[in-house]
Amino acid sequence: MKIEGKKQIWSSYQKEIANDNYYYARSCIRQNFFPGAENMFIKILREQLNKNIFDDERQTTCTGIGYHSSIVLPETTMTVIARQFSLMNEAGYDNFICSCVTSFGLYTEVIETWTHFPETLEKTKEYLYKSTGRTFQIPQNLVHASDIIYKFRYELLHKLKYKLIHHKTGKPLNVVEHIGCHYAKIFPHKGVGGAEYPHVLAGLIEAWGGNMVDYPERRHCCGFGFRQYLIKANRGYSYSHSLKKFESMQPYEVDLIITNCPGCNYFLDRWQYVAAIEEKKLFGAENKAIPVLTFEELAALLLGYDPWKIGLQMHQIPVEPLLDKIGITYNKKEKYFGTKPPQIPEILNYC
Repeated sequence: MKIEGKKQIWSSYQKEIANDNYYYARSCIRQNFFPGAENMFIKILREQLNKNIFDDERQTTCTGIGYHSSIVLPETTMTVIARQFSLMNEAGYDNFICSCVTSFGLYTEVIETWTHFPETLEKTKEYLYKSTGRTFQIPQNLVHASDIIYKFRYELLHKLKYKLIHHKTGKPLNVVEHIGCHYAKIFPHKGVGGAEYPHVLAGLIEAWGGNMVDYPERRHCCGFGFRQYLIKANRGYSYSHSLKKFESMQPYEVDLIITNCPGCNYFLDRWQYVAAIEEKKLFGAENKAIPVLTFEELAALLLGYDPWKIGLQMHQIPVEPLLDKIGITYNKKEKYFGTKPPQIPEILNYC
């Protein structure tokens, strides 16, 4: 195929991403799992990119986990989301950023529902006004936080202190990306690259010097799946999905996994820990566990922020092997400053 033809096809997989002035909707679970990630995202936009981003203390959960677990009714979810948009309008913003992939999928689903069923939009407006006295307008631009870092990846490249390169050998690190299902699979046209060629994380790996590993189970679910994990008896399904991905990665000597979903990041980190104990196996390069970072954490790390201020000590899989490969200096004593270090299984080979 001619290059011009390829460019024309690829252009159909792009999306509009606003350039500035963002209203930021935090993730309810990310703040509990990896609390430094969102703060780093805001810092990067404000301090590195000089962007205007509003972090609203009045926002609430989008109800995503409750909605997908059939606990929260669709009408309730739409009203909660309408209130979020009302807060955005009140603050004077038109561009809405979701931190959570589940939220991104749910906000998109609600907007699509309102678009195709205007009577549902009118009902939501009625419910919101009766319950809160508020009115709202739909955002002009709705994106996921990873879309923003992707958009400015080359601008950030010129500010990086480190790259995804082994500082001793000069070789690119082998990096796996995992895209949250609710980003690319529910409404493919709303994600960069669609469901077939999602590029929102691969673009970061390529721009920042890494070797993007295309392994067999690259598009396989991380295993969260809400009902698969929330119901205790179903957790074997969740674990088996993650294990299938780890075993598929193993031949490729992977140095790092990056994700754009808080649930995916949690499960690829925690289930790897469980697999080390239950299966007596590690799946990464040099027969070690594979560090799992969010796109914000990776960007902050390469920009030179302190690993422990980013919050990397909140991950169960050790990040020190990755820091050593990149050549990042760190203070071991500050990792668990003010707390008692956890008891670590011998197999995990913590630094």
